[in-house]
Amino acid sequence: MEQKQTLPNATAVLVLGICSIVFCCVFIGLILGIIGLSMGSKAKKLYATNPDIYDGYGSLNAGYIMSIIGTILGGLYILYYIVIGGTVLAVLGNM
Repeated sequence: MEQKQTLPNATAVLVLGICSIVFCCVFIGLILGIIGLSMGSKAKKLYATNPDIYDGYGSLNAGYIMSIIGTILGGLYILYYIVIGGTVLAVLGNM
């Protein structure tokens, strides 16, 4: 029996997903999440073409899901900073 290959970038996607959640309150979390989504999407397509020869789909899927969560949280934090910044500028403009 032939040994299965590990999916390329599965570990990298997992690390990027974790880092995107950890750093979601800084702008780098959004960037890491987007990179993780891009790499994860390519690896998922590769797995879908021939799932019998690849191993490590679980870690790829976990990293992909964490990248989605990190991207959403990063986007919400950016929106939060914009709203708070606009509010502060509005209050200071009325003084």
